[in-house]
Amino acid sequence: MLSALGLASGHDLALFMLAVLVLNATPGVDLLLTLSRTLRGGVGSGVAAALGINAGCIVHALAAALGLAALLAAWPPAFMAIQWAGAAYLLWLGAGLWREAWRGSANARASADGSAALPAWSADFRAGLLTNLLNPKVALFFVAFFPQFIAPQAAHQVQAMLALGALFVVQSTLFLLAVVAVVAVVALRASSLAGSPRCARWAKAIGGALFLGLALRLAAARPLAA
Repeated sequence: MLSALGLASGHDLALFMLAVLVLNATPGVDLLLTLSRTLRGGVGSGVAAALGINAGCIVHALAAALGLAALLAAWPPAFMAIQWAGAAYLLWLGAGLWREAWRGSANARASADGSAALPAWSADFRAGLLTNLLNPKVALFFVAFFPQFIAPQAAHQVQAMLALGALFVVQSTLFLLAVVAVVAVVALRASSLAGSPRCARWAKAIGGALFLGLALRLAAARPLAA
């Protein structure tokens, strides 16, 4: 079955899945966004963000299989355009968290009397999708990492890339959904602390700072470093 798809041996495939797990568990934009949306809007928001992130991964997998990601790596202006757009979006997310932290007391009062509604899940999905799509290093990762697990001289390179992409997306989705579940349980048990307006404001301020740091790191990235 593996050889028919052009994939390497079962041992290599197990190594691939382990590497993907390590990648998913490494703190980065996707993990941070899932955490922040879950803490901010609950399970529904976290799930929506996780699904948006992996919708972006599906697009990257298709681009890698069709050779579009390789074109991105070979054409620095395209890489830089997406890179700066992604950095700007992360800056916008970070600034939004800082703004919410600054206006925390007013937001808390509005939420308490029901005059302000929680953000729609579609916004969380869109945030996950855009943070993933606007990170060109994800596309370059697919191009650099996936071919190592495809059998040499495989007759069906595109199918093999798509199969690895599907495995990546399935594991990434399950991992982020598990993160959402764990964070929701921890937040529920610590509801008295999490409900403190001061604590909520500090959490948003720290989250904003982390997003700004990730934006600067993305802006400084280069194609060969991905």
